[in-house]
Amino acid sequence: MRKNILAAGITVMLLLFNSCATNPVTGKKDIVLMSEEQEIALGAQSDPAVVAQFGLYDNKQLQQFIQSKGQAMAAVSHRPGLKYEFKIVDSPVINAFALPGGYVYFTRGIMAHFNNEAQFAGVLGHEIGHIAARHSVQQQSKATLAQVGLIAGMVISPELAQLGDAASQALGLLFLKFSRDDERESDELGVEYATKIGYDASEMADFFLTLQRKQQDSGSTIPDFMSTHPNPAERYTTVHELAAQWKKKENLTTAKVNRNEYLRMIDGLVYGDDPRQGFVENSTFYHPDLKFKFPVPTGWNHMNSPQVFQMAPKDGGAIMNLTLVPGETLEQAAQQMLQGYKLQPVESQSITVNGLPALAIVADQQQEQQTVRTLTYLIRYNNNNYSLMGITTAQSFNNYFQAFKTTMDNFSVLSDPDKLNRQPERIKVVSVQQSATLGQVLQKYNVKNDRLEELAVLNGMELKDPVERGTLIKTISH
Repeated sequence: MRKNILAAGITVMLLLFNSCATNPVTGKKDIVLMSEEQEIALGAQSDPAVVAQFGLYDNKQLQQFIQSKGQAMAAVSHRPGLKYEFKIVDSPVINAFALPGGYVYFTRGIMAHFNNEAQFAGVLGHEIGHIAARHSVQQQSKATLAQVGLIAGMVISPELAQLGDAASQALGLLFLKFSRDDERESDELGVEYATKIGYDASEMADFFLTLQRKQQDSGSTIPDFMSTHPNPAERYTTVHELAAQWKKKENLTTAKVNRNEYLRMIDGLVYGDDPRQGFVENSTFYHPDLKFKFPVPTGWNHMNSPQVFQMAPKDGGAIMNLTLVPGETLEQAAQQMLQGYKLQPVESQSITVNGLPALAIVADQQQEQQTVRTLTYLIRYNNNNYSLMGITTAQSFNNYFQAFKTTMDNFSVLSDPDKLNRQPERIKVVSVQQSATLGQVLQKYNVKNDRLEELAVLNGMELKDPVERGTLIKTISH
């Protein structure tokens, strides 16, 4: 027995020793369960899922900007040999994140809230720092993707999410939490890298205050690093001190901020949710470009992306998805769907939904612990096959059947001009005509009182702050 225990212990020690790798930043040994080749492959595998989930923001100038600055910063990082990719994704959420192997993403939501290039550069350096120090790989070694779950797992059990989510399991990487030490290290690296390409890294600290205010003022979803980082006051002071040290070390006497250049570049940026991609109003989902609508069950959560619209009750017992299914006919689409999800049909019927041809299909998927049952309406409209799929366990199917059916039966053509012509809000950069406080200036641009604080946060200022004539500020327009 003692020999067996000793042998097992030696085996574990050998496995751990073989799993050690030198951290490029610290030079110390880290326990990681993948090689650099595997790390790069994981990022390459995950990237299409991220792009599919969020979509790329359609602005060539901004995409070139993040690529240019990203490559310049990657070259001075601790891992310049990686093949980095930098992308702006079409999401209103204020976020930036990195995947293993060199993939960095900024949302258009975070781009809207930067007020100069130096703030952008600091956060860019922070994200490259996560890659350079292999933080994602370390966290991946502590929690498998199966434990992390899929995006749909936020509102649904992972078992149902496996059937219901359109993106790959690699999206679970986005929900890996970094430790406070990891975040401190990335802050330090962000300061170092931003300074090395000539920016005033102290501006990053000011942007973190903007994030804190955004969270406090509106309860908006913001990056997890606001909860896992050191407290904002400590962080603000530390980043300023580090920036001063790196300026001195690099002999950087005129650090770049580039406020006006950045603001002019984001003039016209879509702000908030883009109704052209679909929106929910009064418990109804409308899609102006594709010209359809359907009701969302009362009290259900919902999440929209370019690939899928998801709905789920707060108890997480079911999920309903709207997706497109390829096929020249409804029958071809049904075959695609059943094979793709490994579903066994129980019954199917040709029906009409508000004048549109459709197939109603009940089908099961056998899982290890239980049977998942689905109700799907495949609806043919404007040469597209729309799949509205309700998913739950076989035991709970009757409980959710009516909610599924009500939504599917009410899929219909959208003809309301107000909904069809709905346009997104956009950032409008203006030059202040007369010196005043920010609050007074915003009121002159017809900003409503209930949005004054929101616009102050967007500008990284307080409403009482003085604004000189000729200063560029952000407003919002349709």
